[in-house]
Order: sequence, then C-alpha cells, then structure tokens
Amino acid sequence: MRATSSPAAAETAKRRLSPRTFAFGALALASVALFSVLVPVHIALYLQPAPLAFLFGALLCAAPVVAVWFPRSSIALFAVAAVALPLPAAEAAATTWPWPWSVPAMLVLILFVGVLAIVHGWRLALVAWLLAIVGTLTVVIGLAGALPVAAGIVNLVIVTSVSGAALLVAVLVASRLRVGAELSRERELTASEQSRRVLVEERTRIARELHDVVAHGMSLIQVQASTARYRVPGLSDEALQEFDEIAQTAREGLTEMRRLLGVLRTDDQQVDLVPQQGLRDIPDLVQGLRRAGAEIDASIAPAPEGVPSAVDIAAFRIVQEALSNAVRHAPRTRVTLAVEADAAAVRIVVRNGPPDPAQPPALPSPRGHGLLGMRERAALVGGELIAARDADGGWTVRALIPLAGIATDPDTLTTTEGPQ
Repeated sequence: MRATSSPAAAETAKRRLSPRTFAFGALALASVALFSVLVPVHIALYLQPAPLAFLFGALLCAAPVVAVWFPRSSIALFAVAAVALPLPAAEAAATTWPWPWSVPAMLVLILFVGVLAIVHGWRLALVAWLLAIVGTLTVVIGLAGALPVAAGIVNLVIVTSVSGAALLVAVLVASRLRVGAELSRERELTASEQSRRVLVEERTRIARELHDVVAHGMSLIQVQASTARYRVPGLSDEALQEFDEIAQTAREGLTEMRRLLGVLRTDDQQVDLVPQQGLRDIPDLVQGLRRAGAEIDASIAPAPEGVPSAVDIAAFRIVQEALSNAVRHAPRTRVTLAVEADAAAVRIVVRNGPPDPAQPPALPSPRGHGLLGMRERAALVGGELIAARDADGGWTVRALIPLAGIATDPDTLTTTEGPQ
C-alpha cells in the first residue's frame, strides 16, 4: 500500500529542493573535493608536515562555506590560511612546483571570491582578493633568502591574472542575478497591484450597480409607502399600518444597503446618495462636451414615462462612455449621436468619422475597459451592444436596451441610424 504524503511534508520537501539549497550543496561538495585534493598535494609534493597541511587546508577550504553567513570572518580565516599554507614548503618543492599558490589553493581562491561577489557584493570580494594576493606576496618577499623569489613572483602573476578574471566574471554574474531578482520582484509587485486594481474595480462596479438599481428602487418604495396616506384617500387603518410597516422595512433595508456599500467601496470612495443621471440628462452631457470643443450632431428623442431606473442609468452611461471614447480617440472629428426611446426599447447610435490626417494624431492612451464595460451594462439590463470600425475608418457604437425582457434579434441594432 502506497503511503500518502501530507501537505506539510510536501511543502517541507519543496523547501529542501529549492535552488538555494542546491547551490549550497554544490558549494559544500566543491569545498570538500578541493580539500581532499589540496592536502595530499601539499603533503606529497610540497613535503609539508601532515598536521599543518590538514589544519591550514581545512581553514582555506572552509572559508567559502563560512562566507555564505559570515563574510568578514571568512575573509580573516582565508587570509590567515592563505599566508600560512605556503610557509612550511620545502625549498626543493617550491622550486619544482607552483609556489606560494598551488593549483588546488588557487581554485579555492577563485571559489571564495566568487561566493563573496555573488552573495555579498563586489566590495567584500575585492577586499578578500587583495588581502590574499598581498599576503602571499609578503611571504614571497619575506622568504627571499630561503626560497626562490623569481618563481614566486611568476606564480603570483599567474594567480593574480586568473583569479582577477574569475572575480570580474563573478561580479558580472552577480549583477545579472541581482537585476533578474529585481525584475522578478517588480513583476510580482505589478501582478499584485494589477490583481488589487481588478478587485477594487469589481467591488466598485458591484457597489455602483447596487446603489444605482437596488438602492434607488428601495428608496422609491420607502417614499411611496410613506406618502401613501397623503396621496390615496380613504385608506383604512389596517392599510395605513401596512404601508407604515413597508416604509419602515424599506428604511431598514436602505440602512443595511448603505453599510454594505461602505464595505464594498475603498477607503478613498464615498457612497454617492444623489439621484443618478438618466436619459433626460443626455442633452446636458452633449452641451458639456460641445463647450469643451467637441463637434456633436445630436438627435435625442424625449424619454418616455415609466422607463425602468436600471435601463435609464445604463443608457446614460453607455452614451457617456461612447461619446468620451469618440472624443478621445478621434479628436477634432464630427460625432453623431442618435437616441430613440419608445414603449419597447431604447436605441442608441454613436458614430465618429475617421481621424483627420491633416491634424496631429491623438496621444496614445493605455488599453482600457470602456467597450467591455458598455457591453456589460447593456447585458445587465437584457440589452446588446455592437461596436465596430466603419469602412471609411470611423467607428460606430450601437446599443439596443429593451424596457422589458431580453433582446433576441441582433439585427435590430442596425435599424437605427444617426444624423449624417
């Protein structure tokens, strides 16, 4: 029977197998491998006493691992080991083999400065590199009478060149890794902000619809129930009591609605309790745009009585967004608007001509959600909206909003034409 691992165990295994864990394991393995090569080389080839070779070799190879957590302590550890390791070498061995830096010791130096540069920055890596090179140079000069100076200088030149190039590569790799990490953080932050913005927009949209439709309807219920005794003569006491209870229930519902709207809206938004704009406010909207310099030919039929509040608000918002898009994306072109309303539906057509090539182009704007918002508003009240580019390069928005029911014939959207 196969055992099933728990989520906690899976999460623990994921942490254990992280890239950082792999990198540290590779570093530890490299240090052990270099130690296992360095000690026999210094004992067999440089004729060093085994205890000193083990001691200084361990200090030298442990420095890259210690540098991950304690960079300054590791620098002191490495400098001491780098200076002390060449001291017990025999004269004959120093003449025959590379001295003061053996090949395994040079590889440890490259590994050490690489770890410092990648984990802690180029400054500490440069300090460690200079201390190691200057320290061994001091050893070569100090032992000038006992060991060959020329061979030591040649060895230092080679080690300095190779390890310096490795340090430069490590600094470049570290810079690339830091830039990549910064870009990843920026992408995560951008994604988080985008998710938060979408959430805020959705909550605001829900709050707006609740206020525009539900709260508006409940307000009407409360007003009608409260004024029924004055508008309808001859009501019995039971009927008056019933209307009073309806008004009280509506008031309580409005209170709860305001509390809910306060929860949905963000801190910098306030619940708008003023009457919402509708079909009767479209002429004022057109006049305001004309005063701002827009050229609009409008044909607006009088709004009939009994238009549902949701339809009334949706029609105004669609006209407002369509005109705003036309003025923004095709400035200095003529816009035509046609609004018809009868007992069956409200029909809206907004058309703008192609941008004038003689005029400077409009400034580009980021991709928004205007068309999507208009389609959603139309769909919420059972209507449909079509927006498409015309053959001459202009743009036309057509909307059909039924006063009751759902529009089922998209061809009806093409029957209303605006003024030319």
